[in-house]
Formats: sequence, C-alpha cells, structure tokens
Amino acid sequence: MPRFASRLSLAAAVVTVLLTTGTSTSASTDNWPQFRGPSMNAVVGDNPALPDRWSQTENVEWVAEIPPLGWSSPVVWGNKVFLTTATSEGDFEQPKPGLYAPRGRSEPPQSKHDWRVYCLDLQSGEVLWWRSVKTDVPDFPRHQKNTYASETPTTDGERVYVRFGELGLFVFDMDGNEVWSELIPHKRTMSDWGSASSPIVHGDLLIVVYDNEEESFIAAYDKKTGNQKWRSTRDELSTWATPFAWETDKRTEIVVPGRNKIRSYDLEGNVLWSMEGRMSWATIATPFASHDMVFVTSGYFQDSHKPVYAIRQGATGDITLAEGETESEHIAWYLPRAGNYNTSPLVYGDIYYSLLDRGFFEAYDVKTGDVVYPRRRVAPRGGASFTASPWAYNGKIFALSEQGDTYVIKAGSEFEVLHVNSLDEMAMASPAIAGDRLLIRTRSKLYSIKQGSTLADRPVQTAATGVTAEAPAAAPAGPSSVVFQPVGVTGHSWGAIVGVDVPVADWIAGARGLCGEEELCVINLFDNPALVTHESPVPAANRPALKWRFTLRHAETPRIVIEEMRPEPGEEPRRLTFDE
Repeated sequence: MPRFASRLSLAAAVVTVLLTTGTSTSASTDNWPQFRGPSMNAVVGDNPALPDRWSQTENVEWVAEIPPLGWSSPVVWGNKVFLTTATSEGDFEQPKPGLYAPRGRSEPPQSKHDWRVYCLDLQSGEVLWWRSVKTDVPDFPRHQKNTYASETPTTDGERVYVRFGELGLFVFDMDGNEVWSELIPHKRTMSDWGSASSPIVHGDLLIVVYDNEEESFIAAYDKKTGNQKWRSTRDELSTWATPFAWETDKRTEIVVPGRNKIRSYDLEGNVLWSMEGRMSWATIATPFASHDMVFVTSGYFQDSHKPVYAIRQGATGDITLAEGETESEHIAWYLPRAGNYNTSPLVYGDIYYSLLDRGFFEAYDVKTGDVVYPRRRVAPRGGASFTASPWAYNGKIFALSEQGDTYVIKAGSEFEVLHVNSLDEMAMASPAIAGDRLLIRTRSKLYSIKQGSTLADRPVQTAATGVTAEAPAAAPAGPSSVVFQPVGVTGHSWGAIVGVDVPVADWIAGARGLCGEEELCVINLFDNPALVTHESPVPAANRPALKWRFTLRHAETPRIVIEEMRPEPGEEPRRLTFDE
C-alpha cells in the first residue's frame, strides 16, 4: 500500500489567540465525529450553556488562524479537533459568495500546493500536530468556489480518517502517527467541479463514495489496516453527497443518493433497495434519518424537479414511485420542488426544515410532508447565500451564510429571525458542536464559541500560508538557560542560540509581565524589546520581515518556544523549545 510523506509542527502554521478569561478546565465529553455530527442531522439536546449570540470577540473562547484554503468541517473527539486544508505558495483565485461559474476551471492552478491535516486542542485552540500528505502542483481542476480540501474528516477516537478527493485516503492515530494510506486515482468530475463527498466510519469499515464521469464506485476498507473489503461499481455520474449509515431495528444500511438512482447497500456492498428519484443535476445534500425514516433530497437551483423523499425502514428491491404517486408502502411522502442544492436539511422536533442556497427557509411536517410555513426570506433585504448546513439546539435553528453571518431562527410553526451574529468573513463549512462549545470555520479561521468568553484585546498574529519545506519534529528540551540572538537579514537565517547568560526563568518572567497569566501567549519578539537580551544587528525597519514568534506556555511546566514564521523558500522553518 502506498506510503506518503508526514510532517510535524506543533504550531508552525496556525496561530491561536486566547481569552482574557482563560480556558475551561473541564474537558468536553461530547464528540462530533463526522460531517454534520453523530446522526448527520446536526441537532443536539437542549443545553443552556450553548451560545446563541456571538461576534468576532463576544462569546469567543479562542480563534485559530488556519492557512487557507479548505471547506472541510471540523470534527471533534474528546479534547481534539481535526480539520484539513490545502495551502498554495502563490496567488490563486479566491472563492466568493453567491452562485456563479457553472463550469470550473479546466486548467489547474499552476502553483505548488500542500495538502495538510491539523489537530488542535479543543480547550485552547493550540495546534497539537499537523501533517502534510503531499506537496505538489495539482494536475486536476476544481471549481473556483470549491477547494482541494472540502471533504470532512471522520474519527472513531482511535484514528482520524481523511479523504482528499483527488488524492486518496490518509489515516493517522490520534497522536498524528501515520497508520495507512490508499491512493485513489483522480477521475474527471462534471464541469470540472472537483470532489466533496466525505468518508464515514461504521463498525470496522471506512466507507467512501466516489461518483464521477469515468468510474463511479462505493468501497469499504478495513479501518485498521486499509485493506479493501469490498467495492461496488455505481452506474452514476458525478455527485457530491456524503453516504449515510442508517441503523434501524431491522438492519444497518448505507444510503447513497445518485443522479440515476437512490440506492441502499448492506455492509457487504449489496444493493438492498433502489429507486429512480429523478434527482437534480447536482446531487450534493447528505441523507439523514429521523422518525424511523431516511430523508434524501437534491435541488439544483435551476432544475424544475427538486425532490425530497421520506423513505421508511425495511424497503427491498425497486421502490420507484409510479407516475403521479406521492407515497407508497416504502415512501412516506414525496415533495417534487422542496429539495436542497448545497445545504442539507434537518429535522428538529416534528418539523422538517429546509434552508435554500439563495437565502430562503421552509418548514414541513416531518410525518406527512404537509407545509408548516411556505418559503420565507432569511435576510430581509436579500443578499445572503448559503452553503453550510443548518444546525439546531435550545429551540433555535442556526443558518450560517457565505458572508459569515449566522441567522438565528425561532424553531416552531411560525417563522421568525431572532437576531444575526456576524464573523465578517466568508464561510462555507458546516459547524461542529462539542459539549458547550460551537466551532465555526471561516475562510481563514476556526472559532471556538463559548458562552461567557471574551476574546483577548490583542491583534491576531499572521500565520504562514505558503508551502514550506518539511517541518521539523518537536525539538527536545534545551539547556536550562539561553540567549536568543537573531542575526542577518539575507536568507532569513535562524541566528544563534548561545551562552548561558540569561536563565529561562527570566524569559518567562518577562513574558508574564507582557502577557498576564493566559495559558498561551503569542507575541512578536521585535515588538517587545524587553525579551531581546542581545542588541540585534538587524535594522529595525527589517525586523518584522523575519517573522519570528515567541510562545510562552503556562502549564505545570512552563515552556517557551521560538519559531521562524517566514523561512526562506525551500528552507525549513526553525523552531526550538525550552523548559523552565
């Protein structure tokens, strides 16, 4: 089985800004292991501690800068948060909100990309580890609004499973050690849109769907070893929906939408039932179950037929509705024009809610499909577009727009937008909920939203966003005292760690004077001369270009870290760690 390069940096490319109030001492006990959560319905039980108001600072526990670009959603297990990105060392076309460009760019970006997996600490946002699975110039296209890291990872608490659609599968243990990988050759997708379907785990199986224009399939791998257990060819064109493992009293089945047919598979890859759903030109929304039914939908905005099907348990064979039928023995109800394009719907209470890309919201009776209230505009004056799927708790439904605004909607039989929370940056990833935290990813940041938190009043440090050479492993603890002397400008050289003149304790004392008692403190060495123990030979005007970062970690053992944030192209970012 192919192997791939692995890299480690505890904090080399992601910067965390902490709270004045500090971080919580209790670890989260709730997990959000896959796209849209454990049930793929993105609904959690009432919890008064979960926030319903936030801004870029209000109720923000921490913010981690994530090198763009990736639209994968964060997933959580225990105290670890996982997500992916694909950086570019050069300029590339940035996505923008709204519906545009029916065709992707057939010519791939001509810059070197780095496909990365990140693991962050849930309580602090600190990067615990990151890995690069490939660094290269892509030879496969994508849509301008898509990314090379749009598939959401999944985890079972033992391993994290990552699919980069044009590369393959990459699996790590929870500490970032490579377990196995499987390269999957890139296939042409409709209109060069690229890939987006996320993997799922059920039992001992890792299940992947890859619908494309050449060779569509569903496959299951042994999650521990990567051995392929089975693979079934699918008579399908490109789709982007994530498969759904539906556990019922009768059996477990894998429900997969398709443009040609909706199909359900058993755990050995055999088709249990199928139906001609006359699905939309673009099938993207992910199935989910509630009230003993599975809901399957698609709704490209220009199509006249945008169906929703509510399918009962226990179906077998061909369950296609006859012409003119809206229900049958196996189909509880069918709506021909209520389907979703990019977003996935949800069921909260006894109501099926649908958020449409162009900013409309609808509600239906989950048992009958009857209209609870018709289409309503989320943003009163329009201008809001949606790709992230909605989520719900505490009697409210939350809809995150591509503009970065979350519309808080009252759940129930009457439509009402209660208020709007703005993060002021483009967002397309669906959030994660873990304990009393809400995790929202925007174009360049990951926010931990937590009731009662206030973001520290200090500027966000700039993270390195270009492709770098292989990052070094964590450095061992250094001497008991150090002097840091940056030297030279040409080549951005590391400088020297010399002498035993200044005890590490003095560094820590000086940093505490600047940072207070936060658990993590990120500062610029040259902006804080109290921490520079030698006269720097670098002219002051050139110092910011070096982009060094000094990190003080308060724990049982205080630690300082010095890092190079902008190395010479092709050089490794330098990093040293010293314990008190």
